[in-house]
Amino acid sequence: MKTATIGVLMLKTRFPRIPGDVGNAATWSFPVKFRTVEPATPQSVVTDGLRDARLLPAFLEAARAMVEEGVDGLTTSCGFLAPYQDELSRAAGVPVAASSLMQVPLVERLLPAGRRVGILTVSRESLTARHLEAAGARPDTPVQGTEGGTELSRVLLGDMPELDPAAAERDMLEACRSLLARHPEVGGLVLECANMAPYGAALHAAFGLPVYDIVSFVTWFHHGLEPRQFPRP
Repeated sequence: MKTATIGVLMLKTRFPRIPGDVGNAATWSFPVKFRTVEPATPQSVVTDGLRDARLLPAFLEAARAMVEEGVDGLTTSCGFLAPYQDELSRAAGVPVAASSLMQVPLVERLLPAGRRVGILTVSRESLTARHLEAAGARPDTPVQGTEGGTELSRVLLGDMPELDPAAAERDMLEACRSLLARHPEVGGLVLECANMAPYGAALHAAFGLPVYDIVSFVTWFHHGLEPRQFPRP
């Protein structure tokens, strides 16, 4: 049986990709291929809101190229690419999981009555109703950014060459604390940013909430492309 390979459409970045990051091959227990989309930078995709007219054609071209290389499904390295889901799916001809945010509606259905999903993002100001709608999430979903911290948003949005993971983790914990202070009804977390998965375990340990990120999403996604084989009785 052929082993399913996931293609990752990558932003052009220089910041470190530590274990757990979507762009670190050691994060994955299955084959992955990476392809950088040259016009796609943290600024053009996140801060500038996908306004660069070169972006979508470049992503579509990269998606087609990865399919020609033999990948069985596609994802991306940024949750802010949710608005490209439909175009990528049409162009690629293989299943596409463009954004971790696509988990929000499902996670909300899983939670106990009266509980809601909360989103942690690298930029609360940049995450708009357009992104939520594209992911199938309610526009009033609680959102909290890490911009108030000292490390994570500064490094990712500024595309800095060095990252202090301990400081980034503190930013994540503080963002979650702020989210829960504003929205105590939050009963589960979805991490928008594809670079936030390394901090999911710390969030769960500190707050006792289920945490879903790009790794949980793409692992589930991959399972459908290569279902587990069980021994016959």
